[in-house]
Amino acid sequence: GANRFLHAGIKGHKEMLFAQLLKFINAGNLILGVCNGFQLMIKLGLLPALEGNYGRQSATLTYNDSGRFEDRWAYLKANAQSPCIYTKGIDILYLPVRHGEGKFIPESSSILQQIEKKNLLALQYCSKSGQPAGNYPANPNGSVNAIAGVCNESGRLFGLMPHPEAYLYRTNHPRWTREELPEEGQGLAIFRNA
Repeated sequence: GANRFLHAGIKGHKEMLFAQLLKFINAGNLILGVCNGFQLMIKLGLLPALEGNYGRQSATLTYNDSGRFEDRWAYLKANAQSPCIYTKGIDILYLPVRHGEGKFIPESSSILQQIEKKNLLALQYCSKSGQPAGNYPANPNGSVNAIAGVCNESGRLFGLMPHPEAYLYRTNHPRWTREELPEEGQGLAIFRNA
């Protein structure tokens, strides 16, 4: 899995793949991981990467509390204090979730405290009114503190379980034929911020 990536090389290059990825990050480039991409970023230690400690996994994404694949829509509250550039200017989003292993669990309470203190918790599952979700179904996987997405300290690396790319146009919404919706889907805001 992720460990092989950390030590993988590219034919014809002396530098390891992970070293090249770190150069990419240190150059100030952006990385967005959605669903499986978020899982990979967590496993590689790219998120939350406290104190810039890339390559050390300090959280995981594991099986949903429901014990099944969740395929539905959820409300998300953006943390206005987060350095995450992808969520700037966003209050509440309504996006689809499609995963069986999306429950965010930090390695320790200390890691969780640092994530919260540094405002790396960029998105939380919430109620329609924006109150943090406690239990299922508003928190679709049982994530600790309803965590749906986290960023690194620069705000340039961001991972989330919900799918912003699946709501780019009003016709992507499940009630598009029954409700007056804007032409632009809410997920597009994540990409416009980048």
